[in-house]
Parts: sequence; structure tokens; C-alpha cells
Amino acid sequence: MDIAIIGGGAAGLAAALAARESLDNAVTVFERQNRVGRKLLATGNGRCNLTNLNASPENYHGHDPDFAGPALYRFGPERTLEWFRSLGLITRAEPSGRVYPLSDTAGSVVDVLRLALEARGGAVQCALPIARAEKRGEKFHLTGPLGESFTADRLIVACGGAAGARVGGVRSGYDILRSFGHGCTDLRPALVQLKTDNTWTRAMKGVRTQASVTLERDGTVLARSAGEVQFADYGVTGPAIYDVSRAASLQGEGAVIWLRLLPELDKVDIIEYMKNKRDSFSNNKAENLLSGILHNSIARTVLRRALIPLEARLWALSDGALEQIADALCRFSLPLTGTLGFDDAQVTAGGTETAGFDAETLESRLVPGLYACGEVLDVDGDCGGYNLQWAWASGRLAGLAAGGLLEAEI
Repeated sequence: MDIAIIGGGAAGLAAALAARESLDNAVTVFERQNRVGRKLLATGNGRCNLTNLNASPENYHGHDPDFAGPALYRFGPERTLEWFRSLGLITRAEPSGRVYPLSDTAGSVVDVLRLALEARGGAVQCALPIARAEKRGEKFHLTGPLGESFTADRLIVACGGAAGARVGGVRSGYDILRSFGHGCTDLRPALVQLKTDNTWTRAMKGVRTQASVTLERDGTVLARSAGEVQFADYGVTGPAIYDVSRAASLQGEGAVIWLRLLPELDKVDIIEYMKNKRDSFSNNKAENLLSGILHNSIARTVLRRALIPLEARLWALSDGALEQIADALCRFSLPLTGTLGFDDAQVTAGGTETAGFDAETLESRLVPGLYACGEVLDVDGDCGGYNLQWAWASGRLAGLAAGGLLEAEI
């Protein structure tokens, strides 16, 4: 069986390795860049958060979130880690469930995948984008940019999504699948930085803090998260922001990001802290009121927002003034103006419509022998290793199915 795989990223490499578990299958990976796995190298800030021990179908989104279930059931986080161990990769898990290579570098993940495929006799054609694919009779015909021609019995489209264009994000996978009659949903950046009114964020540029995050529009809560937030001149970023960014990408102006700074403390505790500080250090300046519990840049910004003069003495702050400060800490509002674009996004929300594929095999319902996996499909996960888990799980499922190995794997 000749199997062609378009895309040498996480899903494509997983598919190739799965298909080559039978030596009867000849596998060729076509990668448009000069090396496979380039986008993988950028994940997790170069550390590669390769899965999450808590991954389940509830962590995934799309028009039909349940579509991800069969692949994840067959190849969940534990089996993924067993598979990586068999390839020679040692990993470590953090309390959050995020899993990283022991080396703490994404290069280790790419290396074990690349070397394993080489050892199993899989072929890789780099710097060769596929310009066109079609099926004539029982064969798939692929055409390169200079007219190069290739044929295959089975075709797996694993091109990835539009996100992360600087490191390999493309739209060609959607176009190839469209040419076979598959539809595509609207595409939006997800796991991406949010643009807000930056009146207050500019003064805190680069500062990180823990916060509870609520995305709201006209009094309706659209998404919630908690964790690290980083301020920027354009707005906000960080893991807690990424978690609400999918919902934010659907919104225009009018939505608001509410930050609860000092999420470990309720409003009564915050006011009590400030009263004690005022009583104990009454001659200190107001700019030092929150110095023991907040980064100075954030503390000064909160005070300015609460209309408290930084030079005022603590003894001069009334209980009403402390209430204003507590309100600013508990409901720090940032009007949403949009998101950064696909160049900065980690994941694409939306993609090729999953209704056109069998969730149990990832084979096209329209074109026998055609498969799709990974980000090119309308499946995207939460922040924290969930999207790579989908890439491994869906890639392996497509590779086994295309290679006629699915029943043997159960």
C-alpha cells in the first residue's frame, strides 16, 4: 500500500509512524518546509508541551466537539506517553497535568519522531509543497510546485492550520480538502493574545501576575479562566488569556475582560489588609499601600484607576477610598477590541467540516482512501498540551486506518 501524507508536523509524523508499523505500507511524507516538525519546535515556548494528563473530549471545541472522542479514546495521554517512551523520549509531568520532554526542549521531540521514521524506512520529501491533489480511478495523484508528479493508494492530509504562519501555519490543507468536495468553517485565531483598550495595560507592559479572568458581554459571561496573565502594550496575554481567547475571537467591540487581581483574597480580606497597613504605616505614601501583595507597576496602576493620588499619605485615605481600591482590584475592566492575528495564534479555531469524515477512522465520507487529521479539521483544544494530544491521537488513527492496521491495533 502506497500512502502519501501531506504535512510533516505532529499529526503527519504520527500518521507516518503508525502506517509504517506494517512494512507492507510504503509511506512518503511531503513537507513544504526545509525540515519536518518546525512548528513543533515553537510549541510551549520551545519546550514542547506535548500532552496533558487530564485530556478528555470535554477539552475540545468545534461544530461537533464529540468528533474528537474516538481518536482520544484509542490514544489518550497515557498511551501517548508509552508511545513516546518506545521511541526513546523521556518525559516529566507538572502538577497541572502538562507534560514536557525531560530535556525541556522541543528539539528532543522532533528528533525522536524524525529518527524513528527514518529507522522504519519512511520517506520524507522536504521543501516540496503539494500544489494539487486529485483522485483518478483508484489512485491519488499529487502535483508539486514545478509539476512533479506522485501517486498513492491512500492520501492523508495533515497540513495543520492557519495559525502560526511564521513557523509553518498554512491554509493549503483546507484548499486540498475543498478540492475533494469538503466544506470548511470560518477560521479564527485561538490561543492568541487579546487586544484591549490599552490605557492601563501600557504602564504594566511585561509584568506577569495571577488573576481570575472573565469575558463578558452585556452582563452575560462568555468564558472564564484563571492563571497567569501578562500585560502588554496592545492588551493582555498569558495562559489564562489564551483560555478565553477562543470565545473572544467571536466577539467584536462591546465585550469586556474583567480581571480579578489577588484572586486568593476576597474583597473583605483586601480591605482588612489595607486598613491594617494604613493604621501601622500611616505616614507612608499611598503608592506603597499594596507593595506587599502586588507588583509595584500593577499597584500604582490600580491606585491611579481608583483615583488615589500616589503622593497622598495613608492616614488620609478614607474607608471609602479603600473600598474604591478594592473594587478596582476585584473588577479590573479592560474593554476588548479584538485579538492578534493568525501569525501570533497558537491554534486555528474552525477548519474542515468534520461531518464529512468518519470519527472512527478519519476517512472521508466523500472520497474513499482520503483521510484528514490534526488541526486541518474543525477541532481545537484548550491551552495546555491538548492540541498536540489531538495531533498525536488523530494522526495515529488516520495512519492506522489508511494502512489497514486499525483492527490489529485494538
